[in-house]
Amino acid sequence: MSMYGSARPVEGGLRARGERGTIGEEWWSRRFIDVLESFADKGRLSRGRAYARKGQVIDLKVDAYEVTARVQGSEAEPYDVAIGIDAIDEPTWAAIEEALASQAVFRARLLAGEMPPEIEDVFGAFGIPLFPGASGDMHIMCSCPDWGDPCKHAAAVLYLLAEAFDDDPFLILAWNGRTEEHLLASLRRLDSAEAAAEADPLEVEETPIADRLDDFWTPAAVRDRPPAPPMPPGLLLKLLDPPKVKVRRKELTEVLRPAYEALSGADE
Repeated sequence: MSMYGSARPVEGGLRARGERGTIGEEWWSRRFIDVLESFADKGRLSRGRAYARKGQVIDLKVDAYEVTARVQGSEAEPYDVAIGIDAIDEPTWAAIEEALASQAVFRARLLAGEMPPEIEDVFGAFGIPLFPGASGDMHIMCSCPDWGDPCKHAAAVLYLLAEAFDDDPFLILAWNGRTEEHLLASLRRLDSAEAAAEADPLEVEETPIADRLDDFWTPAAVRDRPPAPPMPPGLLLKLLDPPKVKVRRKELTEVLRPAYEALSGADE
């Protein structure tokens, strides 16, 4: 049977929303489609759009660096389609996350579930394309006999992938190796670390007033002053000039010193 024969109908297949016109509504899905349509064969793309709108794609799964699907063509068995992209190593991903977290606008929009257009520039700064920029950036495989790049089956998957990006822009990042949960957790962690690093060094820890009732009216200079070291016994006798009074020919300070030392020991 010719590879251009009529496709077998599919019940419950994935179907593109729009019956006419372009596929892809948001800026990110349109960017993806524009790249696809810039290099692919127009005839195969047209047949791929028809497949997508008829519901010939049975399933579609997005994993890190690979999209897989099954597409029902004219043969009894569906064709297996795989669309791969190059992996991003972990150090580069960590650097991308730090760059995204460092910009409040990126962080806020991503945490709100939006895809800021400038995110392409962040990836581009590390030499990483957020979207495949040419046919060589995607590794397209299909089990059909057509050697087109892409064939109509893979084209149908790519059009439906663009619509999936419309519904969930984080699938773009998941395809590039970062799930939504992983990315947002990293952004929150980096945001918390940045906030801690920017803490006010002059900030004073507040104490509830109920805990300070005993010394609330005490001046802070007195209240917070460290306790003075104990005075040695008889210090006053050493500081003051000895009186001219003598007791049994002894200076009065010598007579009083044992009494001061005794009183000091009694206090302890």
